[in-house]
Amino acid sequence: MKLSNINLIIILIIVVWAILAVIFGIYDLQISIALVDETSNWGNFGADYGEIPGYGLIAIALATYIGGYIPNVKKQKILGCIGIIVGMIYLIIGLLSSDVTDTALGATLILSLLIYIVLTWNKDWKDFRKISSLISILAILNPLLLVQLIKVFWGRVRFRDLSTGYIDFTPWFIPNGFTDNYSFPSGHAAMSWMFLPLLVLVKEKKWSDPIKIITYILVFGWGIFVALSRVIVGAHYASDVLFSTFFAMIITVIFYKKIYK
Repeated sequence: MKLSNINLIIILIIVVWAILAVIFGIYDLQISIALVDETSNWGNFGADYGEIPGYGLIAIALATYIGGYIPNVKKQKILGCIGIIVGMIYLIIGLLSSDVTDTALGATLILSLLIYIVLTWNKDWKDFRKISSLISILAILNPLLLVQLIKVFWGRVRFRDLSTGYIDFTPWFIPNGFTDNYSFPSGHAAMSWMFLPLLVLVKEKKWSDPIKIITYILVFGWGIFVALSRVIVGAHYASDVLFSTFFAMIITVIFYKKIYK
């Protein structure tokens, strides 16, 4: 991908985000009133499991990036095995406490790392350092830092927690300070977009290639699904998921430019 194309993508992302930010700044409340259904099965599925696949990918990326510094190809996989042990702990805790989320998280960590280790057993993880660093940077900057810090300072009340008559609703551009409300922006949406860096792996393939088509459908399909699910159950407004999505896209493109170019 040429640098001029990358700059064009950055401009396009900013323009689309700016337009939607204005629209949602005006119609956020009306959108939620029209769409929210807290009993929605698919909405609650996204709420319960939307973040979990992202954690599996982050575990693979961190194990790969750190393990890649170990010269011995087999010893690199020790980092992945440590991640599997962490997954087992989450799985046991989840089963003992009947916590579906912890159980699913533990199972995801175990399966994702185990499959990855088996598939790359004879491969040098050093060769995957660029893509793993891009994923790790996105994880640190978006879900961990940007989203969590803004949540604390913005203090926006979730739609499902609004008082009668929606009197405590505030548009996204008005911070409320420390209120123990964490609607803006969406952490689930941020985690669902963790797969964006994987598009780098298919960037050289033709648009007619099934692998490229499937990769794009899965990455954007999952991100959009989880973002919509958060709005549907009243956990977030459209602007909440918009900003998490924007952060994910702009960070991915900018650091792709730095790491690969």
